[in-house]
Amino acid sequence: MTRRRTSWAAVAALAMTLTLAACGRDDEGGSGAPASQAAEVDFSTASGELSVWAMGTEGDNLEVLAEDFMAEYPDVTVEVTAVPWDAAHDRIANAIAATEVPDVSLIGTTWMGEFASGGGLDPTPANIDPSIFFEGAWDTTVVDGVSYGIPWYVETRLLYYRTDLAEESGATAPPANWDELKGLAEGYGGEGADPAIALQAGGQGSWQTFMPFFWQAGGEILDESGNFTLDSDACVEALTYYDSFFEAGLAPTAALEPGALETGFASGEIGSFISGPWMIGIVNDAGADPATWTVAHQPTEEAGTSFVGGGNISVFSDSDNKTAAWAFVDYLSHPEVQVKWFQTINDLPSVQAAWDDPALADDELLSAFGDQLADAKAPPAIATWEQVALEAIDTQIEQVTVGDVTPEEGCAAMQTEAEAIGTGA
Repeated sequence: MTRRRTSWAAVAALAMTLTLAACGRDDEGGSGAPASQAAEVDFSTASGELSVWAMGTEGDNLEVLAEDFMAEYPDVTVEVTAVPWDAAHDRIANAIAATEVPDVSLIGTTWMGEFASGGGLDPTPANIDPSIFFEGAWDTTVVDGVSYGIPWYVETRLLYYRTDLAEESGATAPPANWDELKGLAEGYGGEGADPAIALQAGGQGSWQTFMPFFWQAGGEILDESGNFTLDSDACVEALTYYDSFFEAGLAPTAALEPGALETGFASGEIGSFISGPWMIGIVNDAGADPATWTVAHQPTEEAGTSFVGGGNISVFSDSDNKTAAWAFVDYLSHPEVQVKWFQTINDLPSVQAAWDDPALADDELLSAFGDQLADAKAPPAIATWEQVALEAIDTQIEQVTVGDVTPEEGCAAMQTEAEAIGTGA
């Protein structure tokens, strides 16, 4: 396949969305059984008025798909309301409390546990097929064994690395496992890259970089009974490995200045980092020569798992027009519609078949993200996840990488704090 320099200005706008949109999996504390769904809905009978809320770039552009939907369903009139992300959570919560909801909304996936457990979301009908989506993405819709909506768009995280510096240090292939990733970073250090790998030393959102290593070591956040297992051997192994980059001076203990990551990577001062697809355009815009860098799958230990994020779209329990609402949600999952949405604002498809389209399949970098989505995972859809992530995990990552707390102590503290917060059940 050929690589093209994709214009990714719109993808950069996902960064704030994705901070809000960390996701949940059924197998984090679930039984592993398929999620239950509601009775089928006859989409062909859809009619009437439909109100839809969407946030950020999605809200600004959803009229494009709404017009196509109305052409296919001429008896339905869709009204789209753009809602700012920073106001969305409270607006949805207040609407549910007042039973004055729209019919459909984009839902930040860390909110799924809160809104579904509280009875605000309608279960997904059985004639929406979960197998068409990436498994990790579908699982973000599942709360207590029931699906509430569909994954609308997705993202995952890969290793961005300088191939020219790697070759100079003797590495001719992407790192396949933890030892090889550490060796790649050490080689970058020998070539003068500083930092060799830009990992996050704690602070808000650092769990999204650390947690893949936790999963790669075989860890799970919750056991089958719904109890936290953050003090496991897998956590200690992963946090020890993560901290080793900081101990060796290969990763920065202070946050990089805004813009320093992409400009440093473009110049070769920074050897590698882990991030999502929006960074393709940002790196290109910073002047990086496409011949000097690429992306690679997460390293494999017991697994090669990465983080999955994105956004879900759901129907409210108090919707006045559930038939048309679910018809619209179903429409957004059609492969050709997902491709058009990607071409409109560069949201990556959650439907696997959409990745066969040349718009994605012919792009080497995008295809790598599609491959990683087959092994991508997210934290559980519990109402308290954002608090657990910030107060238990992010805080202890910093205590270990910057402070003098050992990985064993850090994982034990994560467990204690998470248990104190609870799952909200």
